[in-house]
Amino acid sequence: MKLSILGARVIDPASGLDQVTNIHIEACKIVAIGAAPTGFVAVDTIDAKGLVAAPGLVDLNVALREPGYSRKGSIVSETRAAAAGGVTSLCCPPKTKPVLDTSAVAELILDRAREAGNTKVFPIGALSKGLDGEQPAELVALRDAGCVAFGNGLESFRNTRTLCRALDYAATFDLTVIFNSQDHDLAEGGLAHEGPTASFLGLPGIPETAETVALARDLLLVEQTGVRAHFSQLTSARGVALIAQAQARGLKVTADVALYQLILTDEALIDFSSLYHVQPPLRTRADREGLRAAVKSGVVSAISSHHQPHERDAKLAPFGATEPGISSVELLLPLAMTLVEDGLLDLPTLLKRLSVGPAEALRLPAGKLAVGGAADIVLFDPAASTVAGESWLSKGENCPFIGHSLPGVVRYTLVDGRISHQA
Repeated sequence: MKLSILGARVIDPASGLDQVTNIHIEACKIVAIGAAPTGFVAVDTIDAKGLVAAPGLVDLNVALREPGYSRKGSIVSETRAAAAGGVTSLCCPPKTKPVLDTSAVAELILDRAREAGNTKVFPIGALSKGLDGEQPAELVALRDAGCVAFGNGLESFRNTRTLCRALDYAATFDLTVIFNSQDHDLAEGGLAHEGPTASFLGLPGIPETAETVALARDLLLVEQTGVRAHFSQLTSARGVALIAQAQARGLKVTADVALYQLILTDEALIDFSSLYHVQPPLRTRADREGLRAAVKSGVVSAISSHHQPHERDAKLAPFGATEPGISSVELLLPLAMTLVEDGLLDLPTLLKRLSVGPAEALRLPAGKLAVGGAADIVLFDPAASTVAGESWLSKGENCPFIGHSLPGVVRYTLVDGRISHQA
């Protein structure tokens, strides 16, 4: 099908393009930006005056909950939610049931994602069998089945020698490892950032050093093994300072931060609302400012939702007995637009952190608007407002932003030139 998007402000952070122009699409690909090719006659058009056309967003951590946790979400429901948030490509973590440590599980996820057709899905394979940290998973077989990177989430390798063996294995085959750096012993039993808020509420704390101790160790192992490394879900100002120092030393490491960490602090816990129960925890205002500065400078090159949908009952127990996580992927673009509204980032820089930055971190074929490239595009109205929760597609309603008015409305999400979401 031939489609023309007419009169949009086209922003492509990868090339620096930012101008009002047209985009022409044929056979799943962008065939021209600007004037239509000779002989091109559009079958359909989208009047995009007043809208921004940008690369489809790339989210590095969206829990799809399938297989194994259908009460929380499914590939169909969560990719629909992602498309509503402007996402065209997403990575799903390996914490499924069974764990994503075999080719069969990876192929199941990819088959069902293709059937759903809402977004492109890139699985993250387990770094260790069963995520138990005892022995490396079959990384090459998982790569061949479609896994783009490997991680253990917050499940620690208790033996550093075993972790080092897994990193050597990954480095040998030029595989990317994702670190969620949190020291198991320092974090064990904790529910909130260790500080005045946790003390006032009587909640067991997780100190900042749970992140920085593990991060320092992981960076040294990355330097020793030469593995490609991405650090995910950073929460502290000192943590991003360690990443900046490593980058300054020449280590080719990248990092992302959960969008909600750029908006919320541990002060949100004051009413014991389990909607703010996340792991790693929300930290202080100073930490939030450190994370924001790192995103602005590019030390942190990717912003992700770290979407974790839960069934209603998972958040109804007393705070300490609830399951951590926020459902927010379908608000990814409107929530991120608050950073522009607050003056932290300009729009092209924000879109860079949401598209080409995460794509380059994991070497994904996404995040750009280029002639000959896939027509994965988000069209949004920056002047309109989204009322969070007015239309909700995720199975998980565990979102503290529901009811808020947020800047920007996703009007269309296109995957390979096909409309997968229309407001």
